[in-house]
Amino acid sequence: MNLIDKFKNRKLSVVTGIVIDKLFHSKLKNFDRISHLFKDKDGIEIGGPSRFFTNVGFMPLYELSKKVDGCNFSSQTTWEGQINEGETYQYIPGKFGHQYICEGADVEVIPKNNYDFVLSCNNLEHIANPLKAVENWLGLLRSKGTIVLVLPRKQSNFDHKRPVTLFEHLLTDYKNKVGEDDLTHIDGVLQLHDLALDPPAGTFENFKERTLNNYQNRCLHHHVYDLNLLEQICGHFNLSVVAKTSLTTDHIIVATKNL
Repeated sequence: MNLIDKFKNRKLSVVTGIVIDKLFHSKLKNFDRISHLFKDKDGIEIGGPSRFFTNVGFMPLYELSKKVDGCNFSSQTTWEGQINEGETYQYIPGKFGHQYICEGADVEVIPKNNYDFVLSCNNLEHIANPLKAVENWLGLLRSKGTIVLVLPRKQSNFDHKRPVTLFEHLLTDYKNKVGEDDLTHIDGVLQLHDLALDPPAGTFENFKERTLNNYQNRCLHHHVYDLNLLEQICGHFNLSVVAKTSLTTDHIIVATKNL
């Protein structure tokens, strides 16, 4: 089987899975049971906004919420284009939150103990020191607050050749105070990244250049996750998991602080 046929077969498999998810899992199972965690509540999203949380997504919580603020690392990103700080975070038509522009792993300018929930959708994999990030995100939450982590399922994207990261590796990165300029994983990424499933990356040389300039663009997936790793992260921070599942494209975990 040639490369083109492999690409077509994988793409067909992913598309089929997405269709099945949409037909039989139009929203997160038992979402109604946990919707009170977001209804008329204040939240903040790291990265985004995300279709995942709209009324056509698997967790339609934007409409439920009182207000959602946003945080992005730069005023110019690959995903959102040009953004401005201020009351400009439009997560659904007619609803705006405050747009913060600061390092997502540090969130240093965002008020602590100020939110009922924190959202991160297809974002944590772009962060070099995820335990530091999650620790700081939890600091934004009020007592008994909720965190939602959505991470890409490697089997459906260009990471499918890479191994899932060990929790011990994340812990070592945390203890070593790894910064967002870290390129420790560059050799493995360059070797195992499936360019056939990442057309925007261009040629290998284009992709290598983008990866070497990751601190400016943040396109690199530093780590690869599965649901077990997400559960280990929640356990590390003594969180109570209230919902979890894996879709064709994503792993989802919802957890609450115990204090």
